[in-house]
Amino acid sequence: MEKLRRRKILSKVLSFIEDKESIVIHGARQVGKTCLLRYLIENYLKPRIQENNIFYFDLEDFRLLELCNKSCAEVMAYLEGKGADFKQRVFLIIDEIQYLNNPSSFLKLFYDRYSEKVKLIVSGSSSFLIKKKFKDSLAGRIIDFELFPLDFEEFLEFRDLKYNLEIEPAEALKEELIKLYTEFVVYGGYPAIVLERNIEKKEIKLKQIINTYVKKDIRDLAEIREVDKFNNLLQILASQIGNLLNIFELSNTVGLAKKTIEEYLFLLENTYIIRRIKPFHKNIRSELTKMPKIFFEDTGLANILANKTFLPRLGGAILENSIYSQLRKNFSSDSIYFWRTNIKQEIDFVVEFIGRNTANKLAAIEVKNIFLNKYGKSLRYFLKHYPRVKTYFCCLEKKEELRYKDIRLIYPWQVLYFINR
Repeated sequence: MEKLRRRKILSKVLSFIEDKESIVIHGARQVGKTCLLRYLIENYLKPRIQENNIFYFDLEDFRLLELCNKSCAEVMAYLEGKGADFKQRVFLIIDEIQYLNNPSSFLKLFYDRYSEKVKLIVSGSSSFLIKKKFKDSLAGRIIDFELFPLDFEEFLEFRDLKYNLEIEPAEALKEELIKLYTEFVVYGGYPAIVLERNIEKKEIKLKQIINTYVKKDIRDLAEIREVDKFNNLLQILASQIGNLLNIFELSNTVGLAKKTIEEYLFLLENTYIIRRIKPFHKNIRSELTKMPKIFFEDTGLANILANKTFLPRLGGAILENSIYSQLRKNFSSDSIYFWRTNIKQEIDFVVEFIGRNTANKLAAIEVKNIFLNKYGKSLRYFLKHYPRVKTYFCCLEKKEELRYKDIRLIYPWQVLYFINR
């Protein structure tokens, strides 16, 4: 039997388990939504709730899909017929909610009519498809969560490895962690890829995810006709991670209208393939850049798309993307920026977050494979304008002793620990 592993998002989900609102978990295919629901059932609900009050619907089962499409009343009658005791709270877990004809109407009616009796927990594979079908307002009726591929902490847990990532590692330990982090970045964080130890099989499985879910599903979803140009766009984007995104240049390169490029980018963002991050600016006139930077949600997927196979080394761009991915899985995408001026001072990431005293705080992160003191100039320049910011230089190799007291030198696996302090 497959071992069910806990995901970090579960603690956030459980904090709303007793509330009336329906819980909606969405993300890309193959990131582990079904396993998360099963873990929730086996390790939280079954030890606390009588079993006849726990129901799991997989809407890839046509019979259950047809039942839910009929009406909420039909579903309630079905639950009652299966022995649900409505004197106690009933939990209905629905996987692949996007298959419903009108998921928003279903969630709205279920909440309005039955939320006192039934707690709904649902998953959906594509926020684009869900948003397309969600025509009614669900404000106040749902709590929304996004599930991503594994971050590095989860990667280690899935591999049954334990490390204290916060401390400065001894040399032998550092080499182990660099090797593991390199593996994590090269092959990405999809659970099935992490658990597969054979490299050839990793590549076959990830290419299957790309061909089945990234290319075919998205193409069919948006009824894309110029398939070759769409696939070419994907490859070009994967080769430009961490770069400024110039729509005009993309349009000329791919041979698609700018409006079409924008539509495809929106589609790729809302199916959890890419993300555009905006430049950070507050009050300095020299912060002129308006173009966003492009990153992929999964580094393994970007690696395959750009190179048609796994490149087993960490270039600067893929390392930077890995830091973005770590941040994205633990902070809102609206709080992650980059910073660039007209005199070419640039910071890879600026993160705006709420500190322990509930005040807004900033963290600035520069990412390179190796550290040299000359690379700290942009962080120092940024500090002059934002003196209370936390500043970090993130690298795999520390080639020189750090000369700056106000910059912290950290390894990629330590990013989350220090920002959250």
